[in-house]
Amino acid sequence: MGSIPPAYGMRQTHRDKMPVLEPNLKVEKALNFPDSRGQTILSAIINEHFVTGEPVGSKTVAEKFANASGLSSATIRSVMGELEDLGLLEQPHTSAGRVPTDRGYRFFVDNLLGVLSISNDDLRRIGGEFGLNANDLSSAPDRLMERTSQLLSALSNNVGIVVSPSLASDRLQHIEFVNLSDNRILVVLVSKPNIVHNRIIRLNVTFSKEELERTANYLNAEFAGKSLSEIRADIIKLMHEEKALFDKLLQTAVILCSQSIEDEEDNLGEVFVDGTSNILKKSDFADLERLRELLSTIGEKSRLVEILNECIARDHSPQGGVQVVIGSENRTPSFQNCTLISAPYRIGNSSAIGTLSVLGPTRIEYARMISIVSYVARVLEKMMSKDVSNN
Repeated sequence: MGSIPPAYGMRQTHRDKMPVLEPNLKVEKALNFPDSRGQTILSAIINEHFVTGEPVGSKTVAEKFANASGLSSATIRSVMGELEDLGLLEQPHTSAGRVPTDRGYRFFVDNLLGVLSISNDDLRRIGGEFGLNANDLSSAPDRLMERTSQLLSALSNNVGIVVSPSLASDRLQHIEFVNLSDNRILVVLVSKPNIVHNRIIRLNVTFSKEELERTANYLNAEFAGKSLSEIRADIIKLMHEEKALFDKLLQTAVILCSQSIEDEEDNLGEVFVDGTSNILKKSDFADLERLRELLSTIGEKSRLVEILNECIARDHSPQGGVQVVIGSENRTPSFQNCTLISAPYRIGNSSAIGTLSVLGPTRIEYARMISIVSYVARVLEKMMSKDVSNN
């Protein structure tokens, strides 16, 4: 994977574990931004807090990082106080240590991550997952997206989410109707590349198996290759044509399509979620009521897709197209102690866009997760596009 353009330069020395930050004069001159010392200490605290999950004291920073940074313990205590005044750190309860705030994480993500690249270990795990099963997965997109959500969950130890492109803007490949009981009909909509969308509709009239088959054959012959929005417009036009009043086949097509192709559902792709059990194990989600609300939101397909769409639509994206929404930046209350890292993917030349995401606590490995989400999005895009070219 190509490196994601840096927002802030970073180099690593051989004898220490702490990144030494190259001065960014534009950042340092900005009002209420920490200077290079403050940035160094903020990075140290964020990295330590990720490992321990505990507030980080000046003594810990001094013991682990003072020699590398060249700062004395007294200076570190002073700088931590300045970072707290800037709203980048806070002191929870009566603890002597500090933890990063949402604003602190935002500054870290936008300015201190350096040049991002995916690790060899993560490359091997991703290659092992997709490489061994490439042919089987690329010919079964639903399975591919399901496995991608599982892979994101396994790599992040958080929640992995993949949303397929919306059928509304994608091209219809095939439609089928299956009679169920109580005047219910299962509608199977297939878009390229073989993405299956199932929905159940209820009608006031009864259709035989033969009528459903004839209607499906007609719709496949007339509308295959068109988007649902185009099909909807054509169906509305048919409804106003006089011949629809006398043509039984057209009448059936109008009735079935008017129920099968509705705006609200068409705006939603299929959602694949894996790893919700991971967040149950994290101390970051100790508040049971907030955890219940979070799990409820994750389980609500339409709300989850709406949140991911809002994330992808954000203008703020210094990380090569990957969007990072941190804590209180989330407009959904149940997500306000979470970080959502998302990237779009496109299938071939289609205008339809899908989304893949990692959802976890704000205390997350930002550099690694951004690299993984970006890389997996490109791999998924390549595998899905390969299947499009074979159809």
